[in-house]
Amino acid sequence: MAASLREENIMISLPLRLLGAALLVSLTMFQIVRADSSDETPLNIDLDLSKSFDTHAPWHFRATQEPNAVDGNTGEDEPGLVHLCLQANPSAACEPWAVKPQSGDPSYAEAWAPHYLDDPTVVYIETTKTPLLLLRLASLHSGNGDQLVYTQLLAYDRAADRFRLAYARDTGHNNNQEVRFIVAGPLQGDVISVEPTEDAPFGYWVTVSALKPTLTYEQVLHYRSATRYGDGNPLAVIDAEMQNIQQHLGLWHTGQPLPLPAEDRSKPHLVKQVLWCN
Repeated sequence: MAASLREENIMISLPLRLLGAALLVSLTMFQIVRADSSDETPLNIDLDLSKSFDTHAPWHFRATQEPNAVDGNTGEDEPGLVHLCLQANPSAACEPWAVKPQSGDPSYAEAWAPHYLDDPTVVYIETTKTPLLLLRLASLHSGNGDQLVYTQLLAYDRAADRFRLAYARDTGHNNNQEVRFIVAGPLQGDVISVEPTEDAPFGYWVTVSALKPTLTYEQVLHYRSATRYGDGNPLAVIDAEMQNIQQHLGLWHTGQPLPLPAEDRSKPHLVKQVLWCN
């Protein structure tokens, strides 16, 4: 399945794909940042943040992973637990919220533990030249292939010489949920999330958040999508809704060129205020 295709009622675990240019585009793909079961070298990520963020202290982000383990119920080999550490120097304590990310939904608490990790990535807000550390983790797959996906953006507070949690959100995986850092265009630097509604007409809650001078993301838009679940549109929900998102924010007006996705751009047209291509 292509990265831009929506997932409809997935009942099996999807294969995890390596991330390339689409690293900041979709949360439906995960690179397993760990040693394979046949590789004895354990995960040991050590990312020097001092240059990218021009920090006072020699801040580092580190991630390790426990060995693979056999699930007692299924007998299948599963990736080990991922441990994160963000620290000002080798002898400093790890930031507590980075040591064990917490799901915002109490019903997820028992099931949530990170076993998958995207490549940690430094992204930028072009207008303010603000760097952010993007972290994406995911839980083990459930019986129906669903997965809790956890996204964090970390900002550096120069006055305090410490990193702060600028954005955090968790979603499921099976119903086209997505959290996307926007890398280009009029919304560059914003974060858009989409999650399915729980009542008819079944669509999505679209939320846009923007970074404020306080180094925290705040919601600037929240609305029910024109996109409907199961409508057959191959575009990701965010791409299908981009014209509506920008129109709600006063960034797009009738008669202007349609905001198009990076891929699947042929024959763009609107169907009931939703973008379709091909």
